[in-house]
Amino acid sequence: MATSDRSVFENFSNWATKFTGSSYAFLGAVAIVVIWAVSGPVFNYSETWQLVINTGTTIITFLMVFLIQKSQNKDSKAIQIKLNELIAANEKASNRIVDIEDLTEKELDQLHCYYEKLADFAEEDNDIHASHSIDAAKRNQDYKHDFFKKKHEEWLAKQNK
Repeated sequence: MATSDRSVFENFSNWATKFTGSSYAFLGAVAIVVIWAVSGPVFNYSETWQLVINTGTTIITFLMVFLIQKSQNKDSKAIQIKLNELIAANEKASNRIVDIEDLTEKELDQLHCYYEKLADFAEEDNDIHASHSIDAAKRNQDYKHDFFKKKHEEWLAKQNK
């Protein structure tokens, strides 16, 4: 996406996200707190002196919540797109999993149960490279196990010649 297609808010939020996560921002925050603490005796630790830091941190925290949420939403969307691409590109992966983030909590729980069963099948297999499909997990597991066992036996037979 071209930079010119981005809104002013998008450009600002990208910059602010990068900046607030930097060591410069952290050092700046530490400097502000140190300056505020050192200035305490000058202002006799007055209520106004305390109000300055309290108000400042409250406003910054309030704004950061929205900035962090925007950044998190964008990152989540990008990760979902990348995962969808991996699922679509893998011929043995179930395409039913693409866009599951739109399912209800109950539907996600149901899928989670399927994957727990899939994990049980995988635990029975010694081969960490075996993959499974949600549609035919047990059959696929047995086929892969037999196939790799046969290939391994063939390889051993060649080694013993």
